[in-house]
Amino acid sequence: MLTRISVVLCAVLAVAGVAGQSNRQVAYPIQAVPLNQVQITGGFWRPKVDTNRTVTIPHILVQNEKTGRVDNLRKGAGRMPGEYQGRRFNDTDVYKVVEAAAYTLISHPDPGLSKKLDELIDLIAAAQQPDGYLFPARTITPASPAAGVGTERWMYENTGHELYNAGHLYEAAVAHFLATGKRTLLDVAVKNADLVRRTFGPAARHDAPGHEEIELALVRLFQATNDRRYLDLAKFFLDERGKKHASQDYPADSNFAMYNDRPYRQDQLPVVDQPRAVGHAVRATYLYAGMTDIAGMMGDRAYDKAVDRLWQDVTSKRMYLTGGLGARGTVEAFGDDYELPNQTAYTETCASVGGLLWHYRMFLKSGDAKYLDAFEQTLYNGYLSGVSVRGDTFFYQNPLESTGRAERSAYFDVACCPANLARLMARLPELIYAQRMDEIFVNLYAETTAVVKLAKGDVRISQATQYPWDGKISIAVQVADPMEFTLRLRAPGWLGDAPVASDLYRFAKRTDTESIGLVVGGRPTAVQIENGWITLRRHWMSGDRIDLTLPMPARRVFANDGIKDDAGKAAIQRGPIVYSLEGLDNGGRVVDAVIPLTAKFSPVFQGELLGGVMVLKADLRGAALPMAATRVYTAIPYFAWANRGRGEMVVWIRY
Repeated sequence: MLTRISVVLCAVLAVAGVAGQSNRQVAYPIQAVPLNQVQITGGFWRPKVDTNRTVTIPHILVQNEKTGRVDNLRKGAGRMPGEYQGRRFNDTDVYKVVEAAAYTLISHPDPGLSKKLDELIDLIAAAQQPDGYLFPARTITPASPAAGVGTERWMYENTGHELYNAGHLYEAAVAHFLATGKRTLLDVAVKNADLVRRTFGPAARHDAPGHEEIELALVRLFQATNDRRYLDLAKFFLDERGKKHASQDYPADSNFAMYNDRPYRQDQLPVVDQPRAVGHAVRATYLYAGMTDIAGMMGDRAYDKAVDRLWQDVTSKRMYLTGGLGARGTVEAFGDDYELPNQTAYTETCASVGGLLWHYRMFLKSGDAKYLDAFEQTLYNGYLSGVSVRGDTFFYQNPLESTGRAERSAYFDVACCPANLARLMARLPELIYAQRMDEIFVNLYAETTAVVKLAKGDVRISQATQYPWDGKISIAVQVADPMEFTLRLRAPGWLGDAPVASDLYRFAKRTDTESIGLVVGGRPTAVQIENGWITLRRHWMSGDRIDLTLPMPARRVFANDGIKDDAGKAAIQRGPIVYSLEGLDNGGRVVDAVIPLTAKFSPVFQGELLGGVMVLKADLRGAALPMAATRVYTAIPYFAWANRGRGEMVVWIRY
C-alpha cells in the first residue's frame, strides 16, 4: 500500500516539476505524517473509524440520493429534467462525502466504493460549464435560480455560496487524487479554480466570499499542484475582507437580508485588524484556519499576530468545555464575552470541525502543545457528540443541557454536518503524528502504527494503549540501524490546572498524589515538560520501548465567574473526556441534580454500553444532602448521550 501511494505522491510532485524546492520555501515548519503512513490498529478509535467507513459514509451517500442532492448534478448535466432542489449549497454535501470516501480508500481499497466515486465524479464533470463554472443552483435555470442565488454569476457573493461550493469541490478533488492517482476530479477543480483566478484578483474583480472555505481549499490545491497562483489567490481573498466589495446586498425585504451584516461574515475589518471572534462560528473558524495557513506557510507576521490574538480570544471567552463553538442559535454565531448558555448552546458540529482544523494548524506553525490540548478537548467531546455510536444519526447542535427534547436525526435539510464530520474522521490518522527535521511529535495517544520518514532513515512507531479510558501508553520504536532523533510526547493539558490554556475553565485541586510515570528502555526516567512536551533525545535502537503512565483521576471543573450559566455548578472530566448525567441512568431527572464537591467518582468500564465506555459512579448515600441520601449517580461520556432515546442531560451540575 505504501508503494502505491508513494507513486501517487510522486505524481503530485510531477504536476509541478520543481515542486520540492518551492514547497520547502512555502510550507509549515511542522508537517503531518501523511495518511498513508499511519494505521489505527485498535483501541478507542479503530471501531469509530471503521464505523465511519462502513456505516456513516454509505449512509450519507444514500441520503444524498434520497434528498435530490445528486439529482441536482444530473439536472445540471442535462441528464434529467426539473428545477434545482434544496439549498444553494447542497452540492457540497456530495463533494464532502466524496472527500471522506476518498481518504478511506488510502488504507482500505474498495472497488465498489471507487466505482461509486467515479460515477459521482462523472456527474460533477458533466455539470461543469465549458469555462469551468460549476454551480447547478444557478445553471439549471439561470433566469430563476435557487433561493439566495443571483441571476448573474457571483451576484450575491456576500453569501451566495458559489465560492464556498468551489472550495469543497477542490478539497474533494485533492483527496481523490491523492487516494487514487486519477485526475478526473482534480481536472474539474483546476478548471474551476482557473476561472475563479481569472475572475477575481488584484487586476480583476475585488470581492470576499461570504462563507469562507475556498481560502483553505486553494491552499490544498496549491499543495497538490504547486501552482503558486492558488496560494496567492487564497491570500487575496483574505486580504479583501473589510473592504468595499463588488457583491450586491440582498434586498432589505429578502429572507436573506441578514447576510448583509458584515460582522456576521467576518467582513467588518481587515482580517489582521479583527480584535475578537464575531459572527457565524463555522465561517469564522474556516477564516481563522485560512489565516493560519498564511501565517504558518508564508511567515506573514501580521497574520501570525492576528491568529494568535483571535485564538486566545476564543479559548478564553467563547469556547465551551466540550470544545464546542457558537452560543447563539438564531445566527449560528459567537456571543459576547462569556456568553455560553448550556440549554440553548448552538455548538454546531461543523464549528467543532472548523475548530479542529484551526487548532491543528496553530500547532503546525508553532509546535506549542497547547493547541493540541484544545484539539483533543474538542475531538473527544464537542466533535464526537455529533454522530451516534451506531454511525447513522447525527446532531447539528450539541447543547450541554437538555430537558429531554433533543433527538438525533438521520439527515438534515441543511446537511453540512454529517459529511463534514465524516471527512475529518477519515483523516484522523494523519493528525496523530507530526515531524520537523529529525523530531517526531506524538500528538495523540491512540493504538497505531506509523512509518515516519526522516532524512537519516525510516522510523516505525507503534502505540499500544486503551487511552482515553486508561492513561497507560506503551510506544515501541523500530529502526534499520541505530539512529539519533528526538521523540516528543505530549503531556496533555488536563494533567495540569486547566483543560485548555486559558482561565475559562479550571480544575479543582487534585487530592491524589499520583504523578506521571516514564520508563525508557526499561529505566525509570525523570519527566521534564516544556511547551507541553516530554522531549526524549537519544540514539534509538530497534526494540526500544517507552512506557508512559498519565494519572487519570476524575476531576471537577469550574467555569470562569463570567459564565453566569455555570455559577454554583461544576462539570466532571476524566482525562480528555467530559462527562454528563443522562436521565436514563439516574431516575429520569438530572437537570436539578446536586453532587457535592466532596463526592468521589469510581471509574467502571462497561464494554456492552454505548459501544464500550468508562462510566463514573458517585455514591452519595449518607451524604449530608436529604435529596441525595439514597442516590448513586452514574455519569457517561458526553459524546455518548442521546443514543438510547430522549431524556434529560446535564454537563454542569449543581453542588
